[in-house]
Amino acid sequence: MSDNITSTRSGQRSGLMVGRSHTSRPAATVDPEPIAVDLGSAHLRIWLGPGRVLSVPVGQGLRTPVVRRGRIVDGPACAAELRRLLREHRTPVPVGALIVACRPVLATTADQEATRRVLTAVFAPSRLLFVDSVRAGAIGAGAVAGTLLLVDIGAQLTEVAVLDEGRVVAARRADIGTRDLNHAATVAMLAEATAGLIRELRRAPAVRPLISASLARGVIVVGDGATRPDLTARLVATLGTAVHRAASPRTAVLTGASLAATAATRHPVGN
Repeated sequence: MSDNITSTRSGQRSGLMVGRSHTSRPAATVDPEPIAVDLGSAHLRIWLGPGRVLSVPVGQGLRTPVVRRGRIVDGPACAAELRRLLREHRTPVPVGALIVACRPVLATTADQEATRRVLTAVFAPSRLLFVDSVRAGAIGAGAVAGTLLLVDIGAQLTEVAVLDEGRVVAARRADIGTRDLNHAATVAMLAEATAGLIRELRRAPAVRPLISASLARGVIVVGDGATRPDLTARLVATLGTAVHRAASPRTAVLTGASLAATAATRHPVGN
């Protein structure tokens, strides 16, 4: 797997028993299908296989949100929301599956541990992999090859990363997103915040050539911000380069995580 994917293992592995043994050989086991999860600030999304995506708005019907600015702020409530989502869609919990979970770029160890606790409580995975959301977004947008600059403008978080052949070289994030446009922020402010993150990246001498090369290619934008023509137009004017919107920007990160999950089951690697 990539340098941008880390894994943890549980102490137990389970599968579905198939057939009946008539010899001394042990019964065959079939591992459950892999699962991808994106715990965003706007939606909790679960991928359970081709064409099977479950989604619920964060904090719908709750007094307080369970995820804020890309961080889980109420683990038990987040786990309850995921269980409710599975229950309402009459989807049994596939115990022992491989889980690939998206994490915001520059997530802390505490942030990752909070996510691990929630997903372990809900799915009891045999293995849990974390993939940076910016890398998942690049995979989901079909733009992994070469050097690229990816911008993920979500509901409450904006992430910017330079990737080289799918590896995150450098990244920045800011606690601002499209939901802030309903309050004090403006489109111009969000575009300028994004440009500011890119300028921060350019200050590193080792990263500067990669940013120049990626800007010549154009910026790839995923997330809710990519669905707003006024914002993408402002980014073009602010950055002075082309802005390419992913085909399905709101779900590009989950799509990339699902592809990573499928690849991980086909080409497993040890820790």
